[in-house]
Amino acid sequence: MPNVKVMDMAGKEVGEITLSDVIFGADVNEAVLHAAVRAYLLNQRQGTQSTLTRGEVSGGGKKPWRQKGTGRARQGSTRSPQWTHGGIALGPKPRSYRTGMNKKTKRAALYSALSAKVAAGDLIVVDEIKCESFSTKTVVAMLNALGADRKALIVLPEVDRFVVKSCANIPGVQTALYNTINVYDILNADKFIVSKAAVAMLEEVYA
Repeated sequence: MPNVKVMDMAGKEVGEITLSDVIFGADVNEAVLHAAVRAYLLNQRQGTQSTLTRGEVSGGGKKPWRQKGTGRARQGSTRSPQWTHGGIALGPKPRSYRTGMNKKTKRAALYSALSAKVAAGDLIVVDEIKCESFSTKTVVAMLNALGADRKALIVLPEVDRFVVKSCANIPGVQTALYNTINVYDILNADKFIVSKAAVAMLEEVYA
């Protein structure tokens, strides 16, 4: 079972925690991680892109010139794809990009993502993450003390509006609840910061 140091918000070590082998000590399956990230990104697409075909562009009802005798190529409409202001051939139309994954694969991807963070030393357990008021300075000081001054994902056990709002305008910093984390956000963050209480809830829900 992996052991990780528990830090406080000032960056001082205050203890140690033993993490679940099932969640944080699993084998990292790169194929499953790729499938999970791909599915997440596809599901973010709106699929509202659209172009007009030659049948949808206005105009072009009259034949530009007679069929024979002009020396030019025969044309039937000024709205054919080869004409300026003509329709688009084989252009995109509204469609759904949604794709799914079965529960077993989703769970395996989450285990792989969390285990990869532990193996890389990018998982930081904090004794308690809290703010007494809306204070971006407090969160920035914590991130600097923990060595997480780049992209970071902060996982909380419950909604704390002071922490969430204090993180909102820090570039690259995201907050999430223990039950709303996803593989893409975990892998996209340089540091995965999770409170001790949230670790216990992660193990209870996902183990």
